[in-house]
Amino acid sequence: MSRFLDVALATALLAAALVAQAQSARYPGIGRDATPKEVAAWDIDVRPDFKGLPAGAGSVARGQEVWEAKCAHCHGIFGESGEVFNPLIGGTTAEDIRTGRVANLRRTDYPGRTTLMKVPTVSTLWDYINRAMPWNVPKSLSTEEVYAVTAFMLNLGGIVSDNFVLSDQNIADVQQRMPNRHGMTLDHALWPGKEFGNGGRKPDTKNVACMKDCVTPAKVSSYLPDYARDAHGNLADQNRLVGPQRGADTTKPGPKGMGSAAAVVSAAPPAKAEARPSAKAEGGVAKAVQALLSKYSCTACHAMDKKMVGPSFKDIASKHAGKADYLADKIRNGGSGVWGPIPMPSQALSEAQARTIAVWLASGADR
Repeated sequence: MSRFLDVALATALLAAALVAQAQSARYPGIGRDATPKEVAAWDIDVRPDFKGLPAGAGSVARGQEVWEAKCAHCHGIFGESGEVFNPLIGGTTAEDIRTGRVANLRRTDYPGRTTLMKVPTVSTLWDYINRAMPWNVPKSLSTEEVYAVTAFMLNLGGIVSDNFVLSDQNIADVQQRMPNRHGMTLDHALWPGKEFGNGGRKPDTKNVACMKDCVTPAKVSSYLPDYARDAHGNLADQNRLVGPQRGADTTKPGPKGMGSAAAVVSAAPPAKAEARPSAKAEGGVAKAVQALLSKYSCTACHAMDKKMVGPSFKDIASKHAGKADYLADKIRNGGSGVWGPIPMPSQALSEAQARTIAVWLASGADR
């Protein structure tokens, strides 16, 4: 038995030495090669020729179920979106599907650009939904759900029928019905060489350094109206304390001289801007709540005193004063119908964190 163990140990050491030698030949002393399983976990992209697309299928009907449960609260029941995200569906016609070029893209008076107007390849829809949606839990959709949601979007755009089942076997046929499949072009001189087949055209710009009579550099700032200044919490609490950029203390009025808008972020902020936390948010429940609202992106849909995608915190506090238990349950589990048709998804925070926010709301949502 002892001799067998000696042989086994020697074999294991030899194998380890061979692996180390193989690795060190390429990158001496640095890491190891990724295993096939590790590579497969990252190698999920789907190309326009559908290489990388997993086998599977999903119906329009199933896609509607998934959409209403996991997508509609941000993108609208019909892909029209709300006040935060751009519309996904609209602007395409049956003629666009026939020709592969969206006519409304050529109109300067058309009010906007939807995703289906611009995207030329159905693989782009599938790939992005698969890797990035839903935004709060990306990569959580099953393969069937991704096929189904993609099919539902295509159905909303009139590209496939109500009873259609999208699969890896027929997705190439669907590609031939994409409204903007012929709209992608390289004929815009962004690359001056011939490697992209543009005949060596000149680039869009040609700058010459004159080094005289230089224009005074402009101070670049971004600003919001006063009523929206604190819509996403105090910016001074949301930036790192290193580097040139500082968030303004948005719990205080903006500087005068900005017209009807107040400065929010400046490339040259006042000294010690990062050291000016809100006096009302120092310590206690309010400060803890503000941190939670930022951490869990609550302010993407809710403002302090103005309706956005969802109701304002002040409106919630007024309607449900003293109902901390009710609010904690709604925060954790989501719901719909109380403030309109747009549902609120469940949130991935602890019971204690939900309780902290709920108590703050039930007590008046003071800052």
